[in-house]
Amino acid sequence: MTERVGFYRSPIGMLKLTLQEQRQLKRVEWSEEMSFQPLPEKGVFREIGAQLDAYFAGSLRQFSLPVFWEGSEFYQQVWRCLCTIPYGETRAYQQMAIQCGHPKAARAVGQAVHRNPIPIILPCHRVIGASGALVGYAGGCEKKRFLLRLEGALA
Repeated sequence: MTERVGFYRSPIGMLKLTLQEQRQLKRVEWSEEMSFQPLPEKGVFREIGAQLDAYFAGSLRQFSLPVFWEGSEFYQQVWRCLCTIPYGETRAYQQMAIQCGHPKAARAVGQAVHRNPIPIILPCHRVIGASGALVGYAGGCEKKRFLLRLEGALA
């Protein structure tokens, strides 16, 4: 399988974007790479960059990008549920487990959220602890806090 990689400079750090061969977004990773190629000016990378620009400007509330779902059926179900959390709102892991139809599987849902390969686009930053704590985020809690403040979910 051929993959293509591009980099996007966001307000909270460099993002490494990976497309799978059919031009679907496969991964978004936080990157520390100092040298990078800007996103191509056309095609799927251009659309991803435009939507990320709009999101960080506060004018995009829901992404509409072609996504390559790579994971177990359970993980994919949880990731689809992530996409139903409205912009500016949060959900606890237990709420997500109930919503996904697995009310006794909050820990397993937490693992699926943790393994989300496409953060920001699949908004795992909107999932918080039952107490309201900003628990765990691949990019770190400061990035999670930034994203939730951007969306108005935190003061």
